[in-house]
Amino acid sequence: MTTSTATVRTRVHIPLRFSDGYHVTAEVITFNGLADGAEHVALILGDPATAATPLVRLHSECLTGDVFGSARCDCGPQLREAAERIAATGGILLYLRQEGRGIGLYNKLDAYALQDEGLDTYEANLSLGLPEDARDYTAAAQMLAALDITELNLLTNNPDKAQQLSDLGISIARTVPTGVHTTPSNLRYLRAKVQHTHHTIALAPVPVPSLVG
Repeated sequence: MTTSTATVRTRVHIPLRFSDGYHVTAEVITFNGLADGAEHVALILGDPATAATPLVRLHSECLTGDVFGSARCDCGPQLREAAERIAATGGILLYLRQEGRGIGLYNKLDAYALQDEGLDTYEANLSLGLPEDARDYTAAAQMLAALDITELNLLTNNPDKAQQLSDLGISIARTVPTGVHTTPSNLRYLRAKVQHTHHTIALAPVPVPSLVG
C-alpha cells in the first residue's frame, strides 16, 4: 500500500507538564496534506537522531482520559508513560485525533452508557452500528514519512497498529509493550481489549470460582 505525500507545516517548542509533576519540552510539528484532513500532531521528544532506531507511539486522543483523568480507560497513564520513555531514548509521539477509537467523542460517551448497562467496549460500539475500531493509520504513516522515519520501534500493545504501519511501508524493527495500567474501573475494559483485539496486556487471570463448599 502506498500513501500520498504530506509535508511539515510548522514546528514549535512547547513545555509539557503532567499531573504527577513530570515535565519535558516537546517539539510539536503540524502537517499539510494528511489523508484524513484531521489536525494530528507529532511531538518530538529527546533527540531521535541519537537513537539507532527511534521509539514511536501512536496515541489516539482521549479527552476523558488524557485531559480529565478518567479511570475508565488506560489512555492517560499510557500517554504519561510514553512521554517519559520516548524522551529518554529519543523518538516521536504521534497524537492522533481519533477519539473513541475513531468513532468520535459523542459516540464514545453513548458507548459508555451502554457499557454501564453491561456491554463491553466493543459490543457497545457494535450496538450503536459503529465499527469495533474505526482507526486508520494512513495519516500516521504520512507523518512519519514527512519526518524521514522509515524504521522504528513501536511502543504499543495493539497488534493492529504494527500491522497497518507495515502495510503502509513503515518498517517495525521491534514492538515494545507499554506498561499495564489497571484500575478497578478499567479492568473489564482492558480484558475486552485482550479478548477482542489481542492486545498484549499481561493481566492477571480471572479467578475460577470454587465448586467446593
